[in-house]
Amino acid sequence: MPLRQYSSLRRNLTGYAFISPFIIGFLGFTLIPMFVSLYMSFTSYNLFTSPRWIGMDNYTKMFFEDPKYWNSVKVTFLYVFIGVPLRLVFALFVAMILNTGSRMVGTYRTLYYLPSIIGGSVAVSIMWRNLFSNEGVINSALTAIGIGPISWFGDPDASLVMLISLSVWQFGSSMLIFLAGLKNISPEMYEAAGVDGANPIRKFFSITLPLLSPIILFNLIMQTIGAFMTFVPAYIISKGEGGPMDGTMLYSLYLFRQAFMFNNMGYASAMAWIMLIMIGILTVAVFLTSKFWVFYESEGGK
Repeated sequence: MPLRQYSSLRRNLTGYAFISPFIIGFLGFTLIPMFVSLYMSFTSYNLFTSPRWIGMDNYTKMFFEDPKYWNSVKVTFLYVFIGVPLRLVFALFVAMILNTGSRMVGTYRTLYYLPSIIGGSVAVSIMWRNLFSNEGVINSALTAIGIGPISWFGDPDASLVMLISLSVWQFGSSMLIFLAGLKNISPEMYEAAGVDGANPIRKFFSITLPLLSPIILFNLIMQTIGAFMTFVPAYIISKGEGGPMDGTMLYSLYLFRQAFMFNNMGYASAMAWIMLIMIGILTVAVFLTSKFWVFYESEGGK
């Protein structure tokens, strides 16, 4: 082998050796399990016997014979379509407040980001459950202002509101991304708009929102995907039951119950693939509609 070819082969092998941990991890923990899950979705498998091929039966049961499945879809879509916009609005609001020259901005950013780090933990979910208990802080405050205690764990709608409020509280990651985007908007643009007589509301809708629209798109997609996969808060707050009356039975929780409580691994695999398809369709829809509301300076806007 010529020396030049040997050196090239050696460099390639060295590169593959460095990336081999990722390749092995991707194949062993992502790609191969995905194909196994796809196969399992066409089988009846309970962990104790060999998988038995049943074709489309799992999907037929899911779409036509399981009302609890459609309830989990409805609850999840309510959770996503209400919780994600509220979280983004709140994150943008806080980011604009922090977009100042105050010396304490770094401290505030850290404090506001903490809920996003620990928000999905079991401890925080237990704390949230205690806050909304019959004698918790929330009901005590509502009673003090004359609204009266709310049965957060007895009313399906109230329990979902409680779950959404926990989602909105975890706004830190989106807030930091919005704050970075705000820092990149030139102050001269606001000064020029002020000279032309624009008020703060006009500046927000004519400058801030258009220039932040690519960041809003990114946050919207990432937060939507994350919301669809929410599991720990729903599991802890409802004690794994999805109650009351399946009011907090998110898709991921119902999938977990089918897989590890009822041992319907084939059915759970089918549910996982339908979730993947739903997330993919929503992501594509957001990208297709983005051309009407996302402004890219390099392209001169839309």
